[in-house]
Amino acid sequence: MADGLARAGADVCVWGRNPDKNKAAAEQLAAHGGRVSAVQVDITEEDAVSRGFDRLVEEYGRVDSCFANAALANSMTAPRFVDSTLESWQHMMKVDLDGAYLTTREAAKHMIAQGEGGSIVLTSSIAALFGAPREEAYSAAKAGVTALARSLAVELGRYGIRANSVLPGWTVSPVFDGWLDNPAVSEKIMGRIPLRRWGTGADWAGIAVYLASSASSFHTGDQFRIDGGYGVF
Repeated sequence: MADGLARAGADVCVWGRNPDKNKAAAEQLAAHGGRVSAVQVDITEEDAVSRGFDRLVEEYGRVDSCFANAALANSMTAPRFVDSTLESWQHMMKVDLDGAYLTTREAAKHMIAQGEGGSIVLTSSIAALFGAPREEAYSAAKAGVTALARSLAVELGRYGIRANSVLPGWTVSPVFDGWLDNPAVSEKIMGRIPLRRWGTGADWAGIAVYLASSASSFHTGDQFRIDGGYGVF
């Protein structure tokens, strides 16, 4: 998403906890010629999120769109629901739902103060729509994200602020490697994807540009499921 925005000419600020990944992201995005920064921010910490936005606005002058994309995901080794712990449940919620709340809340404050609208985009998952065994915490958090986006669309619409959620299907990433390594799982999943391929990061560039731009100025409160057709088969 950040790459698509940078390619389209946007100034981009990326947040992450891993300084090495931040540096690599900044170098990749800067190659498109725009203004780029990558800042170490832990979205589970309220003060860190607030300071992060203050720094962003000080550097860039304003915030026009906010993509709340950070999340934890379960692995193939996740325990059965009856063997799960409250600690693991709360850890997932702290990042996937509380982090989204803190990020969008602070973004909304600045957008309202600017008085020129804006776009908020929250990354959910198709796990919010379909039963996902051993992923109860992740699924519940992602369903919460879609509900948050709808509520923000209604409450913030009076300020010209749009809010939507994107629901990725099976997309290749380091987190996804464990699933691909299990043929029994990967073959079953692929059999339900009409386009017969996994998603890639590039598949999210177009929707990011659309939602950040004036092309979507009358589009709010929606869920964008991009999954190669998985959800209709």
